[in-house]
Amino acid sequence: MSRPIAVYVHVPFCVVKCGYCDFNSYAMAGPIVGRTVAAMRRQIQQSPWRGRPAQTVFFGGGTPSLLPPDMLRALFEAVLDAHPPLPELEATAEANPESATLDQLRAMRSIGFNRLSLGVQSFDPGDLRRLDRAHGPEDAERAARDARRAGFERLNLDLMFGLEGQSLEDWDRNLDRALALRPDHLSLYNLTIEPGTRFERLHREGRLNLPDEEVQAAMYVRCAERLEAEGFRQYEISNYAKPGQECRHNVWVWRGGEYAAYGPGGVACVLEPQGWVRRTNLKKPLAYCLAVERGEPPWQEVEAIDDATRRFEEILLGLRLNEGIPADGLPEGPLRAGESRGWLERAEGRVRLTPQGRLYANDATSLFL
Repeated sequence: MSRPIAVYVHVPFCVVKCGYCDFNSYAMAGPIVGRTVAAMRRQIQQSPWRGRPAQTVFFGGGTPSLLPPDMLRALFEAVLDAHPPLPELEATAEANPESATLDQLRAMRSIGFNRLSLGVQSFDPGDLRRLDRAHGPEDAERAARDARRAGFERLNLDLMFGLEGQSLEDWDRNLDRALALRPDHLSLYNLTIEPGTRFERLHREGRLNLPDEEVQAAMYVRCAERLEAEGFRQYEISNYAKPGQECRHNVWVWRGGEYAAYGPGGVACVLEPQGWVRRTNLKKPLAYCLAVERGEPPWQEVEAIDDATRRFEEILLGLRLNEGIPADGLPEGPLRAGESRGWLERAEGRVRLTPQGRLYANDATSLFL
């Protein structure tokens, strides 16, 4: 049998483009949506990776829950036709509360999605306004409850901390409301100021009142303290799960597995006969559609990954996981430097970040550059 592969499908459409977001997403509606979905189906049908079984399927964005059920079903069926699913396939879809109605969630569950990731970000109405989110706190709570009613047994909530004007007490209240919804998984992200975003401009102009580094570090530490007491296990820098509820798609990627990608801006990383290759699809929906419709390759960029780059990326991604990476073959100098700073530790033949090291993950991994 062909080697399994993870499959990522990028739906680039959103109700609004959030000021902090640097993902390939667009506040678009109308005919371009159906045209893009048709192009995505064609790319999947003509995939060079066709026939490789799906280890996992992940519909991300953008906002996949914005697509009408018939379009979602057509994409999902195209994926499974091109990538026969392995037993107990994990099929995740991202959703935002404003489009995650009970009817939509029931349709998504009937299509075959069995894991839902809900973009809550905050339960504070002021935070949501500043983040440009299109939902309110009650919408998020309703969507999480409706996900269970629709039959989703696996539910993740995305939340952000380190937001403008946010205190540690505010963050605690967010965690309270999230835990009250009884999710199986929580993704808790520190706000980062990404180049090219509206938040970057505001930050550069001194118009973002962000918590200082000590408060943000305290918020991060509070995540592990609160969630461990509730039966969650931190398995990655920003991700916490009940036993057995880890996101298998992301773990596959962090462990260095191959993944295909479809849709505008989707990024694939696959071991080809000549070596590892990263292929990035054209990002603008219209440009992507035109290329696919003309029968042209949809790639915006094709990068051959040399051995040194591949090795560093394995370290970069693998150290995100609490399990760490095998110690064999790692250079001793960076290891000792990381240990002396209290960022890295060795145990049972593996190297992993310490709790302190997770606060300085970028600095710790840069030691291996």
